[in-house]
Amino acid sequence: MIDPEVQKNRSTTHEINSLIINRWSPRSFVPEEIGDTELFSLFEAARWAPSSSNSQPWRFIYAKRNSKNWNDLFNLLVDFNKQWCANASVLVVIVSRKNFEHNGQPSITHQFDTGSAWENLAIQAVSQGLVTHAMAGFDYEKAREDLEVPVDFEVVAMIAIGKKGLKEKLSPELQTREIPNTRKPLSEIVMEGKFGNKVEHHD
Repeated sequence: MIDPEVQKNRSTTHEINSLIINRWSPRSFVPEEIGDTELFSLFEAARWAPSSSNSQPWRFIYAKRNSKNWNDLFNLLVDFNKQWCANASVLVVIVSRKNFEHNGQPSITHQFDTGSAWENLAIQAVSQGLVTHAMAGFDYEKAREDLEVPVDFEVVAMIAIGKKGLKEKLSPELQTREIPNTRKPLSEIVMEGKFGNKVEHHD
């Protein structure tokens, strides 16, 4: 079932699972903790993502609000993101192993694979009534140093997880951005045979 708020702002040209269309990236969170059962279901979903040679390059470094590790992750954020992430239930830094474990050779697709794990996590969150927001607005070098990330791993992104809060709790500037956004039409992103070849929708 499509969320009424999502339905007002999004429409699909083909039928898809409602979990996918219901996933978006709010910034308003309810300032509450979530339990390990809820949280680790998200990591379990991420665990089952596909990857090249089943290498599973993704790693997740998390901190729950009000925990001893919270400030270690929160202080990595740029000020713009701090203003709304302060209410998140969990912050997660995602890192990705650059080389295959079995032979030490570079993995061309490690970021692609780690992205699939993040998407699994995000979709699972929707199914549990949670929301997620991925970010690049943090200090990558400080994250590597403060979180003791090994050199053979790349810091990829940071995510906030929690329960969706009221838009009115955000600053006026952020309230204008607190809507499920749209996507490019398939005609712009799908090509048959060669790059640039336009295709019509097929039944």
